Amino acid sequence: MLEIDDADAVTKAALRRIAGDTDMPADERAHAENAVTEDTAEALAYLVDPFDLVSEVPGIELAQASWSSEPIEYDPDSPDWDLDEDDADEDDEEDTLG
Repeated sequence: MLEIDDADAVTKAALRRIAGDTDMPADERAHAENAVTEDTAEALAYLVDPFDLVSEVPGIELAQASWSSEPIEYDPDSPDWDLDEDDADEDDEEDTLG
């Protein structure tokens, strides 16, 4: 889980990275700029490479990565904050794999 407290800063950083990519074709650049402007998860994807995050971890090979985002109200101290059904299923799968 990741909390973004300044979506505008993330978007601007992604736009700077796109602008600095001199090898990107103009039509791809326009698409990328539009995507990062409309969706903070897309902007984050331009800034963080999931392969780089795990490349130094022994025994790990990242086969695929994806991003999704969902605005939520998060209060870790709230007694109502708990994993939803999908999260619990994912934890069960991880337990059986590890």
